[in-house]
Amino acid sequence: MTVQTLRAPARTGQSQRNWVVLAVLLVGQFMCSADVMIVNVAMPSIGRQLHASGASLQLIVGGYTIAYAMLLITGARLGDRYGRRRMFQTGVTAFTAASLACALAPDSQALIGFRFLQGAGAALLVPQIFSIIQLRFSGPARARALSAYAAVLSGGSVAGLVLGGAIVTANLFGEGWRPVFGINVPFGIALAILAPHMLPADEPRADKPNADLDLAGLATAVAAVLLIVMPLVLGQEAGWPVWTFVSMAAGAATGVLFVRIERRVAARGGSPLLNLDVLHAPALPSGLSALAASQVAYGGLMFTFTLFLQAGLGQSALRAGLIYLPMAVTFGLASFSWRRLRAGLHRLLPPVGLALSGIGYLAIAIAVPHGHGLAPGALAGTVAVGAGMGLAISPLLTQLLARVLPQRAADASGLLTTTVQLGQLTGVAILGSVYFALGQPAAHAMSGTAYWLAALSLTSLLAATAAARAAR
Repeated sequence: MTVQTLRAPARTGQSQRNWVVLAVLLVGQFMCSADVMIVNVAMPSIGRQLHASGASLQLIVGGYTIAYAMLLITGARLGDRYGRRRMFQTGVTAFTAASLACALAPDSQALIGFRFLQGAGAALLVPQIFSIIQLRFSGPARARALSAYAAVLSGGSVAGLVLGGAIVTANLFGEGWRPVFGINVPFGIALAILAPHMLPADEPRADKPNADLDLAGLATAVAAVLLIVMPLVLGQEAGWPVWTFVSMAAGAATGVLFVRIERRVAARGGSPLLNLDVLHAPALPSGLSALAASQVAYGGLMFTFTLFLQAGLGQSALRAGLIYLPMAVTFGLASFSWRRLRAGLHRLLPPVGLALSGIGYLAIAIAVPHGHGLAPGALAGTVAVGAGMGLAISPLLTQLLARVLPQRAADASGLLTTTVQLGQLTGVAILGSVYFALGQPAAHAMSGTAYWLAALSLTSLLAATAAARAAR
């Protein structure tokens, strides 16, 4: 089935099949989103059993996200060029195999390597999900599909914390942390079997079936992400030596080089890794800024609040995970309820939701130092963050994609998913450093970090307001 066929108006039977397709896709998205955070609550167990150093633990957590973020745009382009179903199935297979390898890893070095491979598999399958949604859904159906996608995208990381805590505490088969990775295997095998039968056949594009992959763009994109992300992950452990700042500056310069290469490839009629024309879509640049700032704050909260619960309050892995359940529930309810509001209000929801998230971060900052154990105000703050993110992210994605051309779906997919993952990773690195720098007591560190989270939420609010005006 060609891309043109995918854009054909859906009949009733085809429309019903689209929702089955979406269900299959979202199972894959859930696995990948959950694995961003599922390891966090297993870190103490992994560190004890594998005698892993602090730097090794950072790479076990961050290695997956580094590979995931680094290759997302490449995964989107490969799907656009060689077939989305084919790349989805390849990604599922690689992710599942790497998950099994992680579960069997004999030492921390092997686990780090397998986590990178797991992230690479996720980077192949995830962009295909977004692109297929773009091509198979339109109008209100697309809004509903994107709401489900956004709920799984952001809620999956919270679910990962809950699942990880439950699995580690249960100590399944006496294997401690290993089933945290092994749980992916049966689901991955089922997806690999279902994908050829349930997903639409998507042959290589007919316009340039033999066009070369933009290897120069790929190389510079990979280099830019590595030069920026690696010092962010390792900087705190190393004490932020000079090389970390030199590396990040070099990464920024390489990013500028990437833009020039992509423009040159497009100007001569080639097929760039990322067609920058997608940024001409109204509201996309400001919306991406809002998405990035919100995800930096969200990733920072997930990492630092989990540290606070376990190391600061002495909560078990299971209890730490369960504390996030109210947040996940409010996020899901808000994600699916916003469409019931009057259509004229939809463009206002991202600023309103991000303002609510900012209030939640402030509530955490104020409540944490004044409670014994987990203060009720802090728990209420996490619920407000969940509700605010649920109100903001789905409408924001809808705004960003409203005027993206179908032929730019792969570029939009790569940009949005890369923004989410790099944003969360940046939040873990930078706000984790803030948390550690503030020292003891843990409540003081968490409170100070939460004020920074509120400031980030204000930044995302301003950008979302600009996006709402552009969308109008």
